[in-house]
Amino acid sequence: MKISIAVLIAVLIWQFSFRISVCAALPELPLHRSSGEWRPLERQWDKGFQVELDSSLKRNEFWRRLIEEEKMAVGVVDLSDPDAVRFARVNGDTMMYGASLPKIAVCLAAFEAFEDGVLTETPEVYQDLIDMIRLSSNEAASHMIDLIGLQKIQAVILDPRYRFYDPQNGGGIWVGARYGGGGERIPEPIKGLAHAATVTQVCRFYYRLATGRMISPERSRQMLEIFSTPGVNDKFVSVMEKTVPLNRLYRKSGEWSVWHSDSMLVWDGEWRRYILAAMVEDPRGEDVLKELVPVVEEILSPVMF
Repeated sequence: MKISIAVLIAVLIWQFSFRISVCAALPELPLHRSSGEWRPLERQWDKGFQVELDSSLKRNEFWRRLIEEEKMAVGVVDLSDPDAVRFARVNGDTMMYGASLPKIAVCLAAFEAFEDGVLTETPEVYQDLIDMIRLSSNEAASHMIDLIGLQKIQAVILDPRYRFYDPQNGGGIWVGARYGGGGERIPEPIKGLAHAATVTQVCRFYYRLATGRMISPERSRQMLEIFSTPGVNDKFVSVMEKTVPLNRLYRKSGEWSVWHSDSMLVWDGEWRRYILAAMVEDPRGEDVLKELVPVVEEILSPVMF
């Protein structure tokens, strides 16, 4: 019995030491550009990765039906090798109601306003940004929208540097109204949605953050800090918190009525370095998002679960 306990302690110590060594070797975000030209995410699409994602998702008959009806969209970016990024998506350019997910664009617009000198960086403003992203506070989001202005936010979304809303490719991320009612309303022109997103554009958003190409590396780092350590334990987070420290998760979700969405950048260990974005239009959407995580991780893991 004593031998068994001693062995168990030794194994636990080894696992702890191994985890420390892995985390110590983990490159910090945002990633420094490696040798060679930086490639936008749309040029990182991988045929083999796409086949794996398609087959894994459509193995579930319920998911297959949702996908065929364009009521489920999934985007995945494998960042385990920064020099060989792989991107795949299903219904990637299908724009859906995003609820709180498009608040990510409000955060970017705030940092653009900092750069332009039209918004002052104060502890109160930063707290609003943290509450808007980590806690999904509608009050904080509406306050930021009032400070920045819808037209400024939309100008950032449409900026040629980012193109987070592209009418030639299904639309994308859009913020056209405050959260909680009141004020001006400027819906996006394709479907008339006030708060919208596509998984492709959400993946592009996180990819630019991860590679330090959101304004600048330093501004990207500041935004990543706001997205880290999510404060709402549902959907992706309720699954991931069992295996990944919360400060290694960068996340924003959305939910209203039958529309459920989640997105995260995971940065932990040797292979858990990826972006996942998903949107579902169905009353069972939250369960779908929870069940999606292990399916995607099975594709990404170097060993079978």
